[in-house]
Amino acid sequence: MNNLVDRFLHYTSFDTQSDENSVTFPSTEKQLVLAHELDAELQALGLKDSSVDPNGYVTATLPANCKNPDTVPVIAFLAHMDTSPDASGMGVKPRIVTAYDGKDIVLNAEKNMVLSPTDFPDMLLHKGKDFIVADGTTLLGADDKAGIAEIMTAVEYLLAHPEVKHGTIKIAFTPDEEVGQGVDRFDVAKFGAKYAYTLDGDELGGLEYENFNAASAEFEIIGKSIHPGAAKGIMKNAALIAAELTTLFPSDETPRSTEKYEGFFHLTSINGACEKAEAKYIIRDHDKRHFEQRKSMAHAICDFLNAKYGENTATVHVRDSYYNMREIIEQNMILIDVARGVMEKLGIAPLVKPVRGGTDGSRLSYMGLPCPNLFTGGRNYHGPFEYIVIQSMEKAVQVIVGIAEAFASRSATTL
Repeated sequence: MNNLVDRFLHYTSFDTQSDENSVTFPSTEKQLVLAHELDAELQALGLKDSSVDPNGYVTATLPANCKNPDTVPVIAFLAHMDTSPDASGMGVKPRIVTAYDGKDIVLNAEKNMVLSPTDFPDMLLHKGKDFIVADGTTLLGADDKAGIAEIMTAVEYLLAHPEVKHGTIKIAFTPDEEVGQGVDRFDVAKFGAKYAYTLDGDELGGLEYENFNAASAEFEIIGKSIHPGAAKGIMKNAALIAAELTTLFPSDETPRSTEKYEGFFHLTSINGACEKAEAKYIIRDHDKRHFEQRKSMAHAICDFLNAKYGENTATVHVRDSYYNMREIIEQNMILIDVARGVMEKLGIAPLVKPVRGGTDGSRLSYMGLPCPNLFTGGRNYHGPFEYIVIQSMEKAVQVIVGIAEAFASRSATTL
């Protein structure tokens, strides 16, 4: 465990922010810098097949050391290298706060940036523990460099402790998860794992195998511009129509108004002028039937605007992004049973909850690699108030090791 924090601090020095507007893969070249660093580290640990492919995927294999390894399924652990486009990841200045006392943590006095339990009461769950924070000008990068550090440290531990028996373990670090493209080019068949876990959760004990069904809806409004002094009965102001469009969605079904299993419509951007405007939404719902109804509503709103303002005034393009992995994981509950059993053995209360978002695991599950999500110990992702609890990171490493050992100890018939 000694290298866990040092690893994480080192990884935060790499700016790996992804770019949702890029047309390349990975979306930013700087992610490849960390990819090659991780490849070199894996090789130095002894995983000689480690490599970085042309798409930026880092993969490696920890060979089995148990008897009859052919009876043990190949399992994998994955984490993503990129950080969110929502906040800067350049020049991260991490700081360790030892034995958190339950009070405010001043991140940046000059900018009056304070991490406070008044705003984030979950901080008090970890009173007395050690935090890692940034300086209030960037995100920290625990999402998901903590997952990478935890997987690396677990690999190092397993190599140093051959008495811990395990089957073949695959490792993968992926780019572009934050922009929804993380496994677009991932070759599941070549990777060769039967089961997998992403290390991309947050609170201690997190065990997630449900996530949103997700889609995007992009509206384009075509107006008709004319001098406003002679506009009566002629002008069609696309910007005003776009503003009206936003009022046609349920006002109480936004991220601000929903939680747990409640779905939403989220306006991510709106812009335009009299001649042309656009509005972009993301649509989310755990329930497949409700998800389809939400997409139908987007089309219905488009139809309403065309009936009111004339044919071809509005167009909408609705595209599915990912689906709820629950449908796949429920056919492979061994993944949840094993993880739950390991956590309980370690004295960790499993926190089974739906993901109000998506992970690489949700996509991988539908690509043939069932892949629930495990905690890393981080909190407040995608912004300057992000922090992580060191003791929770250590527990995540123990869970990885425990899962590897548990799969090897079960009989082939059970698996």
